[in-house]
Amino acid sequence: MKNIFNFKSLLYVAMISLVFTSCTDEDYQKAIVEVETVDLAAGTADFTKFVSVGNSLTAGFTDGALFIKGQEMSIPNLVANKFAMIGGGEFTQPLMNDNIGGLLAGGNVIQNPRLYFDGAPKVLDAVPTTEVFAGVPGPYNNMGVPGAKTYHLGFSGYGNGAGLGVYANPYFVRMASSPAATVIGDAVSQQPTFFSMWIGANDVLRYSLNGGDGVDQTGNFDPSTYGDADITDPTVFAGVYSQLADALTGNGAKGVLLNLPDVTSIPYFTTVPYNPVPLDAATVAALNGAFAQYNGGVQQVLAGYVAANVITQEMADAEIAKRTINFVEGENNAVTIVDEYLMDLSAYGIPNYRHATSDDLLVLPSKSVIGTQVNGNPQLVNGVSVPLADKWVLTPNEQTAVQTATDAYNVTIETVATAKDLAFVDINTMMNQLASGGLLFDEFNMTNQYALGATFSLDGVHPTERGNAFIANKILMAIDAKYGSNFKASGNLNKAADFVTQYPASMQ
Repeated sequence: MKNIFNFKSLLYVAMISLVFTSCTDEDYQKAIVEVETVDLAAGTADFTKFVSVGNSLTAGFTDGALFIKGQEMSIPNLVANKFAMIGGGEFTQPLMNDNIGGLLAGGNVIQNPRLYFDGAPKVLDAVPTTEVFAGVPGPYNNMGVPGAKTYHLGFSGYGNGAGLGVYANPYFVRMASSPAATVIGDAVSQQPTFFSMWIGANDVLRYSLNGGDGVDQTGNFDPSTYGDADITDPTVFAGVYSQLADALTGNGAKGVLLNLPDVTSIPYFTTVPYNPVPLDAATVAALNGAFAQYNGGVQQVLAGYVAANVITQEMADAEIAKRTINFVEGENNAVTIVDEYLMDLSAYGIPNYRHATSDDLLVLPSKSVIGTQVNGNPQLVNGVSVPLADKWVLTPNEQTAVQTATDAYNVTIETVATAKDLAFVDINTMMNQLASGGLLFDEFNMTNQYALGATFSLDGVHPTERGNAFIANKILMAIDAKYGSNFKASGNLNKAADFVTQYPASMQ
């Protein structure tokens, strides 16, 4: 057997031993410190006055609400804590009253308390105490406003309490420096030396969260879906986004821009299966009998279209295949849905029904609707005999609209970052990796799995505390790359184990 030790190895060991035996304990400790310690440096960045602009993702919104603990663990606050180590100043936030979450307007609940996990997500059994009209005017360093779209940031009146429920945002009403203030105006008035901007998710998110439909199914104010439900035109987005960046860099401030994730990969869209319906033989027979008239009507009308040369036989066959409702005995029947993108046969009294497929994304709240009875009638079952309305499903056509807009927005964001020589964080790529196996954060694997993936909170949209820390690290590393700081090299990134993934029901 070959001797694995050679003369050079022995000589090296001997030299190391000689060094250690000739040093005192004090010399040894000093040598270790000198080798391992790297002083934290800001590079060319000035963190004296840090201001963050954004929406609920930067405000600290999590578990369906805004509350003190979530705000303390917000992405920009975690970043500001690191900036404070090298000259960063105070970072102020419009803190809520408590850890209950939720909002009151004139004493009326307009936003529910936070969620907690008890085998399933539940709304905290408490009454919100934070009153919109009792806020403390800003401006604040954290100018993240839940619900804000890009064009909201420059809208005068967005913080005017008189317009609440019409055009004003209750969170900005709490924190605006005046009723006529704008979000970007309050941010710029602080003359930041460094800024972050993560805005644009809501420009597609409300449309997405509501299944491409303009109605908020929750029935109360939801900051994630606040404002109009249309997808912002990419040309409008580009113009507004550039103006926001111009305003923030007008005084020579450096900063970091974050692009937008593919929102359809978040747990809100990936948790509810398209085929969760178990059926026995008798129920299958009854259902198929009930839908026989619908199936026959579709075939008859499309046959007429073919005969009249309106469509080809191939087109008719494809449409019939999409629309035919046919249940089978077993555990995994697909739900029935309304799809507005099907061929319009309403002139013949035929609705746009079909089975969902694996290409459809059922929104998270649909889980509590599928299988429920309509007005207590056992023959009228949502998602089975009664197709789910458009708002419960994001169909492939709607997903394409979301993706097209998101791609265009991200081109704008990266172009602006390059043109203005700003740091840039590619959240979109990160999200795709989370959805396809996960990403390591120290010893933990972060995924997009609902409630258990460590990244997303119980609302299925916003990050957990650990998810925020993960994104904060990405921001710090982007700043290292652009401005020559050394948060990573000096060992000053956030540690995964220091951050939790769920909050208890009782939390002071």
